[in-house]
Amino acid sequence: MNRRTLVASIAAFFLSAAAFAQTSTWQIDPAHSSAQFAVKHMMVSTVRGTFNKVSGSAQFDPAKPAATQLDATIDVSTVNTGNDSRDKDLRSPNFFDVEKFPSMTFKAKRVDSSGSGKLKIVGDLTIHGVTKEVVLDVDGPTAPINDRRGQRIGASATTRINRKDFGLTWNRMLETGGAVVSDEVNITLDIELVKRT
Repeated sequence: MNRRTLVASIAAFFLSAAAFAQTSTWQIDPAHSSAQFAVKHMMVSTVRGTFNKVSGSAQFDPAKPAATQLDATIDVSTVNTGNDSRDKDLRSPNFFDVEKFPSMTFKAKRVDSSGSGKLKIVGDLTIHGVTKEVVLDVDGPTAPINDRRGQRIGASATTRINRKDFGLTWNRMLETGGAVVSDEVNITLDIELVKRT
């Protein structure tokens, strides 16, 4: 190996190492993250609920947000709509059947820039044992900030699904012809991630 080739190889090594070092693993902070949903009830009002336990991680480079990788898990048993009877029904085989399907997951497959400070994350969403591809519209991630525990970033994401696509088919028809529970569900994720230092 001549000197020019050796120098080029060393330079390439350090450049690739620097690029690798910029991509870091960030952990979802469950204490400051949640997943919300909204669904029409009897076609006249909107019921909103929250899943209070979200965990997971992301591979993130602030200079290259489109290279983000994300894996998230939601504990379905933590569903909370502010009504104990309804929450019990949601956990039952009528809906999520948490005994058989205790969690829902999202795994990113592709991330595209969608303008300044916005991303579209295409990935697989698994609910009730059924996996479908969905697109998350993301605001963020924010610029990293520092605190005594490490660096933090945040993002919000939204999507809309048809619950029947995931096997959540229970319903009852009204005399007026409408349904007790609408098929379309709006989902919002508010995520804070931390990189320990």
